[in-house]
Amino acid sequence: MNLQKYIGRFFVWRVKNVPDNYFVIFLSIIIGLGAGLSSFLLKSFVYYIKGVLTGFFDISAQNLWYVLYPGVGIVITVVLVKYVIRDHTEHGIPRILHVISRFDGKMRRHKYFSAMLGSSFTAGFGGSIGLESPIISAGASIGSGIGQTLRMNYKNTTLLIGCGAAGAMASIFTTPVAAVIFSLEVLMLDLTTSSIIPLLIASATGAVTTKLLLAEDILIHFAVTQPFEIADLHYYIVLGVVCGLVSVYFNKMHELIRQLFIRRIKNRLVVGGLGLGILIFLLPPLYGEGYESIRLIMTGQSDQILNNTALYDYRDVWWVLILFMILIILTKIIATTLTTEAGGIGGIFAPAAVMGGLTGFTVSRLFNEIGFVNPLHEGNFTLVGMAGVLGGVLQAPLTAIFLVTEMTNGYVLIVPLMVTTAISFTTIKIFSKHSIFTKQLAESGDLLTHNKDKTVLTLLNVKRVIDTDLLTISPDSTLGDLTKLISRSKRNIFPVMADDRTYLGLVDLDDVRVDMFKPEKYSEPITNYIMQAKEHVSVNEPMDSVMEKFRKTGYYNLPVVDHGKYVGFVSRANIFNAYRKVLKDVSME
Repeated sequence: MNLQKYIGRFFVWRVKNVPDNYFVIFLSIIIGLGAGLSSFLLKSFVYYIKGVLTGFFDISAQNLWYVLYPGVGIVITVVLVKYVIRDHTEHGIPRILHVISRFDGKMRRHKYFSAMLGSSFTAGFGGSIGLESPIISAGASIGSGIGQTLRMNYKNTTLLIGCGAAGAMASIFTTPVAAVIFSLEVLMLDLTTSSIIPLLIASATGAVTTKLLLAEDILIHFAVTQPFEIADLHYYIVLGVVCGLVSVYFNKMHELIRQLFIRRIKNRLVVGGLGLGILIFLLPPLYGEGYESIRLIMTGQSDQILNNTALYDYRDVWWVLILFMILIILTKIIATTLTTEAGGIGGIFAPAAVMGGLTGFTVSRLFNEIGFVNPLHEGNFTLVGMAGVLGGVLQAPLTAIFLVTEMTNGYVLIVPLMVTTAISFTTIKIFSKHSIFTKQLAESGDLLTHNKDKTVLTLLNVKRVIDTDLLTISPDSTLGDLTKLISRSKRNIFPVMADDRTYLGLVDLDDVRVDMFKPEKYSEPITNYIMQAKEHVSVNEPMDSVMEKFRKTGYYNLPVVDHGKYVGFVSRANIFNAYRKVLKDVSME
């Protein structure tokens, strides 16, 4: 008996004996464990590669290997993903959101391997990316795969994807609460009793797994050694504005370079790999995720950030360090985008966090060196800056606040975290309505939000509600031909199309009602009765656009036309029925 038969039998037994909500809770443990193990494997492999490649470097001198390593890593990634795994390069959180909105939560199974292997070589060899998105993608892939294998419905499959993402996020930082908030705030899952318990369990399982397996020097956590002082509040307000502007710069520069590669650069791998290598040679802290710089700051060793640079001998000069930090802040997103556009796999989570941490440190060090009366605690500003830029770039302020709160094992900094992140988020909202994750999805009409009406309309598509059973008539026909057609039809509209299915218009029963009872009119050409609808619908048109056309015209039916060819009609009644069904399918009680 093959595996599919066993799965089929288990499916029947499970439906009869185990309610969905209990079964999902059980699966959330497995998914959290899988996400935690994936995080452990990826992090360990990346740090091993980095140790082998850079462990012998002399910290007092520049090293030309930095020019070569990133390109080699990207080449390995491209070969693995394109020719071995045979996957395209769309990965990370935007892909997860797209799968949820357009593919019923069904991720391809090879996404797990492409995310894990591709990002490990990209980051290990110095690609300036974050490992969070690949790990989250791997966790979501585990959840989606289990949901598909066990024939779960859309609602539960989506929840399992959220469990995978939450488990992965929690495993990276050992921050289970922030991971749950991330699933609700970024993946747009509903906060209900049926969703919150599996998310909590998956997050806790993922966090415990990596806590048990990963070495302490790989885990990302920091200690707060000095409490927040209310006298420093106005400096945190200034930091919030700066973090907001850095977030705007992050988004704008990312999009600028991405468009440059799309429109102007043909050999992406060579240009991106070489450009990245030169940047890392000049500014070694751009190598990999970049969290090492934050660790050095938090342990009072900020001068070591200048290791392997031409400025090593000036590491004790405060203004040299500040200028170097500003260079890292400005070039980190450039290096990240070069990495991904050249073919590397990774995300923008770590780059945003690192840029934020360096921003907080730079602002506080600048204030301290200028000579203000009360010295600012640079470690606290570093942590708050991480949340400020992260919350701005992701447009997920709660995730950023609770992430740093849990990373520091307490709520000592909760007030400055809230103030700075809120100001940063407000600042970036002035310039950008959507985050990097959601901008392209919003432009294509594929973005799901917590607005249930918009979510249901996004999940609906025109093909699902097309009526194709209307009787059509040729433009060469007469009223007499139409009268015969009316006797066989249950509808009151008749599309007129040519032999090649070109749509010419329609005839409404109300327009011929009087003449159809006058035999002397039967010879009248049907073209005398053709009317043109004020609007028509295309096959791939977003449903919210279709509803707007119904509102503007007042029609109850609209023709569907694909490149001038007649396809069918959509009606308000069909859309309403489909709307109710989708609403029921996606609602988590």
